[in-house]
Amino acid sequence: MDIRLGVVRGIQYGLVDKPDTFAPQVRELGAGLVRVFFYWSQLEPEPGRHDWSAVDAVLDQFGDDTELWFTLGAASPWGSTRSTDLLPASPPLDPAAYAATLRALVTHCRGRVRFWQCENEPCIALFWAGTAADYVAHLASFHQAVKSADPDAAVVLGGCPPGVFSTSDEPDAERDFFLQVIEEGRDAYDVFDVHLYGDPYLIPGAIEDVRAAVGDKTIVAGEYNGPVPTQYPEAFEQLAEVIEAGGIQPWHRLTVEDLREGRLTTEPVRAAMKRLYDRMAELPPTLQMFMTGCPPELEAERHRINADDLVLRNLLALSCGLRLTVCWQLGPDMPAPPDPYNLLQLMFSKFQLMTFEGGTMSVRHPGGDAFAELSSRLAGATDVRRVEVPGRPDAHVFELVGTGVEVAWLRPSTPGPPALVWNGTVLDARPQYTYAHRS
Repeated sequence: MDIRLGVVRGIQYGLVDKPDTFAPQVRELGAGLVRVFFYWSQLEPEPGRHDWSAVDAVLDQFGDDTELWFTLGAASPWGSTRSTDLLPASPPLDPAAYAATLRALVTHCRGRVRFWQCENEPCIALFWAGTAADYVAHLASFHQAVKSADPDAAVVLGGCPPGVFSTSDEPDAERDFFLQVIEEGRDAYDVFDVHLYGDPYLIPGAIEDVRAAVGDKTIVAGEYNGPVPTQYPEAFEQLAEVIEAGGIQPWHRLTVEDLREGRLTTEPVRAAMKRLYDRMAELPPTLQMFMTGCPPELEAERHRINADDLVLRNLLALSCGLRLTVCWQLGPDMPAPPDPYNLLQLMFSKFQLMTFEGGTMSVRHPGGDAFAELSSRLAGATDVRRVEVPGRPDAHVFELVGTGVEVAWLRPSTPGPPALVWNGTVLDARPQYTYAHRS
């Protein structure tokens, strides 16, 4: 697999609003793959009636220059165990009926979609209302349906949150879920998808843990971005009341109407978020910068950190042998302004590479600029290799093999290490990456 940077369109496409055009933005960023979410409810709104309009809107926009990855959620008001048109997905009441729809869809797209993913982060109740055994059975049926319609397509295991396989003696339901799926469903997937959020310097260890668990399976990063508020202890402390009120699992069922009307949280969580916003000016800057309407200087600083993080995170992952990373996310699902009183909004909404202006996704954030430049620099690279600097474990230097380009930065520490002169450039402990041609 060639090195490729991709983007996720969002949590839904064509489900809440009519499908939009986003291929120009994907190409503008230099992304070579796009990941799109679809749900059973939109693909088969009534038993036996298929609707491929949103799927065709994607197929019509992209050619051979862009690979496609479709993530499918088995959420249906009439066909799934937990009745809903959005989240969580759940085991089909009639697995054969779901498999028939999936075969019809893959046949419709045959040769156009490289990756077919069975659910997203199924170890989390928000996304999958079933057991690990339920998911294994669902995955086996999914795999058989996809391969019967397009033998060359790759089946992707539902995305794995970060840190699941880290060594720990503590009980961990998410780790147990994935260990059971890997053991019992080993023959039912081709690609393992790990999501790389949190501290970027934990990425090499996380990939090593995943590789030990899945063996020779292909590993990709289907989601990543940063930073998140939980990376800053002083910021995370301020979220205690919100988390106690319901936190990041505020519902048992989320519908399209909830998404359309902005009902994304419970009243206790919403009230706690309002109290948090009432004292925004007193909060640590490392939390304020994630909040809607924060001071402009903090907004600019978060953009700077995000742009750096995007490059750091990719190079750390690619240097560990990954060949595909997919950034969350291209832009908002809808042009409507965000609801600030929602913890998920606080955690993830500022990951967008672009945003809407006048109903068109046309404004590129600094993270988008960093993504586009990295994609351009990686063109033609056959590998990413870390170059060790003797005596300086804080120095991160990476060679983009085949391009003559190196990227370097210093990892911050306290107290800060002395500056390092690299390729004629003085690096300091502020993790600003620097590109240069090898001298």
